[in-house]
Amino acid sequence: MRWQSIVTAAMVMMLGFLWGLHGAASAFLGGATSIASAAVFAAIVARYPASTAAGVLITAFKAEAVKVVVILLMLWLVLTLYKDVVAVGFIGTFAVTVLIFGMALFVTDDAEVVESGRQTG
Repeated sequence: MRWQSIVTAAMVMMLGFLWGLHGAASAFLGGATSIASAAVFAAIVARYPASTAAGVLITAFKAEAVKVVVILLMLWLVLTLYKDVVAVGFIGTFAVTVLIFGMALFVTDDAEVVESGRQTG
């Protein structure tokens, strides 16, 4: 979620420069939608740890279903309540941050893992 926040901040600045306040707000809301759904997903996965492969899959599917509901609800709320939304900025920032969430499996922040990889590699 740190990278989602970084990209959201960059998009807020860029779209704020291009489209002003409404562009910046739209980018913020797009990123916030993705970050909130990722937080809900993480909370569900953390709350219900599983000890079997089937349990892991069930928890992951439940968390993903709730994440999709949160996304749809927030998209609907923004697009219906914020009349000056810059749709390209909102949807674009949302899409980029969702892709970043999907790429999280390929990134590690653990310095020990990085160090041990250098010593053995």
